[in-house]
Amino acid sequence: METYLADQPVSTDTLLSALRRLTIDLEVVPVLCGSALKNKGIQRLLDAIVQFLPNPLEVHATEGHDPKTGKIIRCACSDKEPLAALAFKVMMDQGRKLTYVRIYSGKLKTGAEVLNPGKKTKEKVARIMAMHANKRKRVNEAGTGNIVGVMGLKVTSTGDTICDPSHPILLEKIGSYEPVISVAVEPKTHDDQEKIDLALEKLSIEDPTFRSSKDEDTGQTIISGMGELHLEILTNRLKRDFRTAVNVGKPQVVYRETMQEQAEATATFEREIGGHHHFGEVTLSLSPARRSSGNRFVNMIPEDRIPPEFIPAVEEGVTESMTAGVILGYPMVDVEVSLTWGSHKESLSSHLAYKVAASMACKEAFQKGSPVLMEPVMKVEILVPEAFLGDIIGDLNARGGKIEGIAPRKNIQVVDATVPLSRMFGYSTVLRSATQGRGTFTMKFYRFDRVSNHAEG
Repeated sequence: METYLADQPVSTDTLLSALRRLTIDLEVVPVLCGSALKNKGIQRLLDAIVQFLPNPLEVHATEGHDPKTGKIIRCACSDKEPLAALAFKVMMDQGRKLTYVRIYSGKLKTGAEVLNPGKKTKEKVARIMAMHANKRKRVNEAGTGNIVGVMGLKVTSTGDTICDPSHPILLEKIGSYEPVISVAVEPKTHDDQEKIDLALEKLSIEDPTFRSSKDEDTGQTIISGMGELHLEILTNRLKRDFRTAVNVGKPQVVYRETMQEQAEATATFEREIGGHHHFGEVTLSLSPARRSSGNRFVNMIPEDRIPPEFIPAVEEGVTESMTAGVILGYPMVDVEVSLTWGSHKESLSSHLAYKVAASMACKEAFQKGSPVLMEPVMKVEILVPEAFLGDIIGDLNARGGKIEGIAPRKNIQVVDATVPLSRMFGYSTVLRSATQGRGTFTMKFYRFDRVSNHAEG
């Protein structure tokens, strides 16, 4: 600053150093232009990454927590520390699973046994691949700060931690959204069904926001994702990459159910099965939780009411019960479940009995708590010439949308709104038609909210 005020030339090194400091402090974000397709600007981008972003030794110790005690553990960025790495991407490579990991501390070695604390299992590292664009080189080990591809991790998925088995640690998981839209896919011939099932299994390994399931009533295969475009890309991959012939149905919104009032229920399971008597009794209190906070189970009873070894059975019964609500059978969300009372009988109580009793009590309490249907709501940003602004706002209002803001950006207007997903199908065609092809929009999942009047009708 003093050099600038003295009207003296500022050196390039000084500018780059200042830009690096501001970037690391999250004060500015450098923007570079280029084209990957034409290989333009890519070298400058790589140079900028080296110049402006911190190397692993310049960042603070990564924090995780002990999977048993919850105590915070800090991983120093050093090869001498115990291994702690995060799997951030999984892909199928010529039929083999390749897991991309970032090593935060320690060393990863070929043949080493590693712990996946989230899934409570150990795995063996078969191969380590140093990745460079579309080329790869097999290496025997990789140190702190490296990003490598690993083969041999059978159960590890996106967001999982792998670590030294003698020093367990859970790193912060990568956030993932639940799917909000579904379509049915059917094979054009019976012979394609097995190919489709195998392809969907591979796609679900690669993409944590993708789900596939079987409709028990119709036998149809249902695939679910984050939007029309997401499912369009996935179905195109089924046809192109896996060479399967499929028919694709119309998109269907994935709804949820929640409750509006606190409610309580008691259920008893007492039955003789296979010559053995089973007994379990629980009282559950269900109450609405904050929107988008998820479900939570809390044990509030003393050990003399239900032995500690049966508490997991109660939680298991609650979890399974909440996969299907009481209105239309959609999953229950944003509910806090408290185990408030229970009883047991010596030598008669069983895991099965408490699981079934908890499921029954959960359903009954949810039914009492004024259940309502929830629908996915999307955050939408629309860029439109000012001449068409009025028509676009009118159309959004007709779709049950809420305008959150309108701001000018050069020669266009930017409209921010929230709109139920069910009213956004085919919107790209409508927008192009209404703006003579000059309007564009993007949307992303916002939250689940109570079904609006248009859907209830």
